Amino acid sequence: MPASNPPNVLLILSDDHGYGDRSALGFDPAVRTPALDRLAANGVSCSDAYVAAPICNPSRGAIISGSYPARWGSTWFSDTRFPDERSTLAERFGELGYTCGYFGKVHYGPEEPGDRACPSEHGFDESYYGLAGQQQGRLNYLVHSDDAVAEYGPEAQWRMAVQPMLHNGDEVELDSFLTAELGRRTRDFITTTEGPYFAMVAFNAVHNFCWQLPAEELEKRGLPAKADWHDADALSYHDWYDGAIAPNLEHGREYYLAQLELMDAEIGRLLDTLDESGNADNTIVVYLTDNGGSTCNYGDNTPLSGTKYTLAEGGVRVPYLVRWPDGGWSGGRTQPGLVSSMDLYPTLLAAAGYDVATLDSDGTDQGALWRGEGGAGHESLHWETGFQSAVRVGDLKLRITHGDSDEARGVHTVEHVDVGDGVHLFDLSADLAESQDLLGERPDDVRRLWERHSAWLHEVGRADLATRHGERVQAALV
Repeated sequence: MPASNPPNVLLILSDDHGYGDRSALGFDPAVRTPALDRLAANGVSCSDAYVAAPICNPSRGAIISGSYPARWGSTWFSDTRFPDERSTLAERFGELGYTCGYFGKVHYGPEEPGDRACPSEHGFDESYYGLAGQQQGRLNYLVHSDDAVAEYGPEAQWRMAVQPMLHNGDEVELDSFLTAELGRRTRDFITTTEGPYFAMVAFNAVHNFCWQLPAEELEKRGLPAKADWHDADALSYHDWYDGAIAPNLEHGREYYLAQLELMDAEIGRLLDTLDESGNADNTIVVYLTDNGGSTCNYGDNTPLSGTKYTLAEGGVRVPYLVRWPDGGWSGGRTQPGLVSSMDLYPTLLAAAGYDVATLDSDGTDQGALWRGEGGAGHESLHWETGFQSAVRVGDLKLRITHGDSDEARGVHTVEHVDVGDGVHLFDLSADLAESQDLLGERPDDVRRLWERHSAWLHEVGRADLATRHGERVQAALV
């Protein structure tokens, strides 16, 4: 049954935001995120919060469905798809009479217009989006038009992601700053929707290529313009790309921080809109990012090790902020407890009055935890990419990596990311940076965590991976 006074819900998802890149954390004085700081100061910051995958596609599927992506065979770029067989957050909210709006980047896999992966096809009443699966995983920050598609050329229009946007499934062109447009459309939705709403805004920021800034922003910051790659360029795309990421992109960190600041400004405008509406206290606001920060795009994951693409903490632990004053998710608290992006599915629906006991979900209702009324979050969480596997139980984390795999070599070659190799055990309570491997000192804990993880792999239908990883674990323990 719907709640007697159901809350509005605003879910904000960013892309590749570095764990340490919030000004309130104080790691880098150049970082300016006053809106995120404001949200944290009035809400709850989850200190042990994770997404379900270190890359966008399976992670986003887990958020919208509340389930481990391995359940529908999604582990890495090569096998990602939308979880068609599972209900979405928007569909469940619709059952409660909510109006649902989606604004921004869609990236569940190789989407086609009209697929169920499109927000207009899985429960959203109003939608404005770009299919990143049609555009090499990104959206251009500045241009989306048929003319740009023709100008860039067949390959570059895909690489540089200049295809038209989609409004409720129909193509529309955009020749202004995408981050601002997503903020504007979300604010319009919030202010014009009657009755409770579920609004999801999925910014493309701060995904590369961050030099795609409005001319006035480049001038204000003293940053040089940088051209996108075109089919007619002398350099091949792969040679050009090598100079477009760390450590070779000049002013790369400055471009990244500019995009972060501009996204934060849009979040601030959304918070202002809620205040002006008089409904801020009974609106749930959630902020998180889709996977760990991308160091190849100059994100900073301090104090964590690793980056996007890896199952080190920097690949899957994320900033995770929640605020709902009427529901007790407030006070500027930092809340320990193992939580996941999958928990949004049951937690948000429970707040709206849904009987979550009927849901098929790997998430847990964390409402009581976020009110500070007890609860310790999950006992364990699991991750699987096919060539990497990890489990956290309590403060211990077991990580298994096949560094000699084609996927690991590909990430190293293209993205300059070393995923590591071997079997490692870490105590995160004492070693958040995962610098002290306890494999040799605590073999019994390795066996205990592996048994738990192996059972999970069998339960989600990946006995093949349990065999592959188990052989590596056994070899490491000899």
